[in-house]
Amino acid sequence: MDTCVGCHACAVGCKEWNAGGHAAPLTDEKPYGKDPSGVWFNRVHSYEIAATDFTTPLHDPGAHDALGVGAKAAKTACSDAAPLAQMMAQPAMTLHFPRSCLHCETPACVTVCPTGASFKRAEDGIVLVDEAKCIGCKLCSWACPYGAREYSEVEGVMKKCTLCIDRIYNEHLPEAEREPACVQVCPTRARHFGDLGDPESKVSKLVAERGGVALMPELGYAPVNRYLPPRPRRAGPPPGSEPAPPAEALDTAALPPVLRWLDRVLSR
Repeated sequence: MDTCVGCHACAVGCKEWNAGGHAAPLTDEKPYGKDPSGVWFNRVHSYEIAATDFTTPLHDPGAHDALGVGAKAAKTACSDAAPLAQMMAQPAMTLHFPRSCLHCETPACVTVCPTGASFKRAEDGIVLVDEAKCIGCKLCSWACPYGAREYSEVEGVMKKCTLCIDRIYNEHLPEAEREPACVQVCPTRARHFGDLGDPESKVSKLVAERGGVALMPELGYAPVNRYLPPRPRRAGPPPGSEPAPPAEALDTAALPPVLRWLDRVLSR
């Protein structure tokens, strides 16, 4: 979450690949009009997060004093509450939140589908839509709490992220390219792909190290994707408190003759 810069490369790369792949076409309606709409398997939302300062009454009404990080924290010979409070403070930041299908272990979209068009593959757990069976009733989109379903007004069927099954299993592609398009095109490598069922895989170790979280686990759908929360950021010193840079004295005697002459001319 602290590596994503909100460039939307994942959304565009996904759109480009899937417009001609397994779930094609991904149609757009009035893409250049006042009210454009279309099918996107990846969407990126950006949020402004206010600064958190536990040393001021505005952001610390008293709840953090008991933790020993607020302005009322007791000081001892072995501790100083001010540095701790400064470390706990977070500067204002912009958070970019990529959203796509989470391929839940127990997906509600599959449960409510009246025709069996939405299904979960037994071999790898990927949730797909059989468009030949879909009647466009939108029950799956109402049941999905993550907003991952997309309805095509042109085709009258539901569509969703396929985890790029036509890439990850494509033996005609180099092994390094057998990953979802959104992962492949991310310029900051904010997205990762692998087997979370293998505790020794790179993604499993990354989730363990960074404390990866599932979205809304209390609902019981057990989403497979994990989000790595932003790492703590230290707030910088308040404006105007930075020490002034030391003045640089020019030793004209140490300059070459040409530069000494130029210095005299420019100093007139």
